[in-house]
Amino acid sequence: MKPSSKARGSGVLLPLPPSPPSMPVVGPLLWLLRARNRLEPAIRELHRRHGPVLALRFLSPRPSIFVSGRGATHRALVQLGPSFASRPPAIAPFRVLTSEQSTVSSAPHGPIWRSLRRNLAAGVLSPSRVQFFAPARRRTMALLVSDIGGRSEEGGGEVDVLGYMCFGQWLHGRRVGEIEAVQRQLFASYISFQVFAFFPAVTKLVFRRRWRKVLSIRRRQEELFLPLIRARRDRDSSMPKPNNNLPKSKEESERMLTDGEMVSLCTEFFTASVDTTVTALQWIMANLVIQPDVQAGGPEEHAVPEGGGAGRAPAHFLLSHAAAEEASLDGYSIPAATPVNFSVPDVSMDEVVWERPSEFRPERFMDGGEGAGVDLTGSREMRMMPFGAGRRICPGLGLAMLHLECFVATLVSEFEWRAVAGVGVDLAERPEFTVTMDRPLRARVVRRRRDAVSI
Repeated sequence: MKPSSKARGSGVLLPLPPSPPSMPVVGPLLWLLRARNRLEPAIRELHRRHGPVLALRFLSPRPSIFVSGRGATHRALVQLGPSFASRPPAIAPFRVLTSEQSTVSSAPHGPIWRSLRRNLAAGVLSPSRVQFFAPARRRTMALLVSDIGGRSEEGGGEVDVLGYMCFGQWLHGRRVGEIEAVQRQLFASYISFQVFAFFPAVTKLVFRRRWRKVLSIRRRQEELFLPLIRARRDRDSSMPKPNNNLPKSKEESERMLTDGEMVSLCTEFFTASVDTTVTALQWIMANLVIQPDVQAGGPEEHAVPEGGGAGRAPAHFLLSHAAAEEASLDGYSIPAATPVNFSVPDVSMDEVVWERPSEFRPERFMDGGEGAGVDLTGSREMRMMPFGAGRRICPGLGLAMLHLECFVATLVSEFEWRAVAGVGVDLAERPEFTVTMDRPLRARVVRRRRDAVSI
């Protein structure tokens, strides 16, 4: 690749990251469409050839930067965190679904992002609010146990507790199912929407059914969330309220959020909280079925959530980062607004710091184990990053770990989880919004000291 301009503040002309030879015009599009299960191995092979920082071009004026390995990832996200804390411009479907990047996860680094994240941290994710919803968690756990034990058709407790946190009331079971259905449709379509990254004016015509699906999902989100938002706005509540006023500094907007932006924020909360937590829980329970000795209630049971985040993080890549201005990394120039992608498994599966990293071994996180006291934020040392790292680390880290601990402890203490005879557990992956199990977990569930049931 040709040398870039001078890196900001260095006065030195830096090259762009190394890149493989350019592909034919249709090559990148066909490669992406066929690469659902081959993209990661292909990129890993390119890293072996070109190093931890490389650039790929996909019919775009901007390359996509890929960063691999603990060292380069820590330098970019932590040591140079402010330089890589923004987001690249979103492709057309996600501009629609995020109200032009007006959500916590999609907003570029700046005043809007700071306002949204500060309000989230001071509101529903604050320690006092998390404690306030303890009765909701206990009720959800009781419902979950009842549903599994009684073979009820009305499951979905993980949505109930988050819905209660959003709207301050228990949602009717039918409404929960409708929200779950539209979110499931979005998750399943996530990969297919990437086609609109190429020549959107053309791909909207060629893949018009897919584009209509984007608009249909958005309309359905508004139909489901707007009545709840308006009811909450109009209802006098006796619940304690966090300070939700937007900051009034000169650099930050004082305008109120639009209804569309609130729909996007509610959708984001469900997407980021429910899908990632449920995905992680499913992988954990699958491994517990394979290793029933861990269910015996020994001390390693408390390390299960950390163990689940090591080899089976819900996503293989973090959401793309970007530099707001031209930056440098490991001697290469990173152009402004260029997508910068970080591989999660390349950090958590490093054999230099983990013995047999692909194995589910919760005991490694106990006192004396190689993972004891591991820093999930990656700020001190990058050994795993299931929640990202640096300024754009997931703000719901604490809540997610709390929910995983509650779910795992409840499910294991109330039931024994066994493989279904003749079926077993298939750990093959399916890439969607998160990396789910290709064949959803089916297990033989035995209520402790009670009769057996199957789910």
